[in-house]
Amino acid sequence: MITPFSIQIQLENNQVRLIPVQQEDLETLYAVAQDPKVWEQHPNKNRFERAVFENFFEGALLSRGAYLIQDKNSNETLGSTRFYNYNSDENSIFIGYTFYATKTWGTGINPQVKNMMLDYIFDHVDIVYFHVGNDNERSKKAMEKLGAKKIRLEEIAYHGEPNRINILYSIRKEDYCYK
Repeated sequence: MITPFSIQIQLENNQVRLIPVQQEDLETLYAVAQDPKVWEQHPNKNRFERAVFENFFEGALLSRGAYLIQDKNSNETLGSTRFYNYNSDENSIFIGYTFYATKTWGTGINPQVKNMMLDYIFDHVDIVYFHVGNDNERSKKAMEKLGAKKIRLEEIAYHGEPNRINILYSIRKEDYCYK
């Protein structure tokens, strides 16, 4: 049975849970985001600063597709991600604005989260796009492992932040194979 289309549905597997972000999640997410290492390869490297993160968080709320990533066993907040820019004409959506606590890096959490999101969203769209910062080597490798195809460079306008060059990647429904 196909779930009704929503980019604010709770998703979970046996290790992580994706919970729609609420205003009261600011402090919990900032506790993860205040580590400068989290942002070293992101296009906007100063999101660890309180005011900059508050702007980022406001953009997350406005997207109406942002998630708090939580360890299902400990309830610890691991980071955040979101669905955004749904395009009904193309039947496409973006996944991105993802960040994780450094202790989760290399643990397999990111592929679990992305595959969970893709598994759900491909019941509703034909194409998923990703913006990856041009200098973000970690995320580029993650996109390749996920099977995303590099399309082109794009200048991206961020909510309340300077524009940055990103690489646009995509995965088509017919090419997606859950891993």
